[in-house]
Amino acid sequence: MKNNFCCRLSDGIGGLNVINHVKLLSMALLAAGLLAGCHTGSVNTVERAEPVARRQLIVDKRISHDPFLKQKLGIVAVNQATTPAGLLQIQVEILNRTSSYMRFNYQFEWFDANGMRVSTPASTWVTTQLEGGESKFLTGVAPTPACQDFRLKLIKSIN
Repeated sequence: MKNNFCCRLSDGIGGLNVINHVKLLSMALLAAGLLAGCHTGSVNTVERAEPVARRQLIVDKRISHDPFLKQKLGIVAVNQATTPAGLLQIQVEILNRTSSYMRFNYQFEWFDANGMRVSTPASTWVTTQLEGGESKFLTGVAPTPACQDFRLKLIKSIN
């Protein structure tokens, strides 16, 4: 008498036999393991409970046209200072709100006292990345002392 159970299993489940299911499951587990090894995961940090340094935070206005980026990438604070050469320096703290690795592009634009955009060769898109839960400071320095204001632009990275 043949083992009917083995015969029924080898006849297939949903059009695939057991051997194909095992191969498919093995490949899926291998792919998941490889993907998990590509990134270190979420970032843990340690800092002073009462920081010594005091930021000169500014009130900012946020305009979002990309709901994906708005949900995943948070602006923690916008800080400004003046360099010894008298140039406006802006530092924006960005936070990856997800537990996944994320790439994005950013660009600082500079404006004079009349609100006119100051064009410079340095006004290019910069690609950066954040691990899950990581925060990072994006720093921009105005190209001339005539620059009195700024705009930070953020977009998803295509690559």
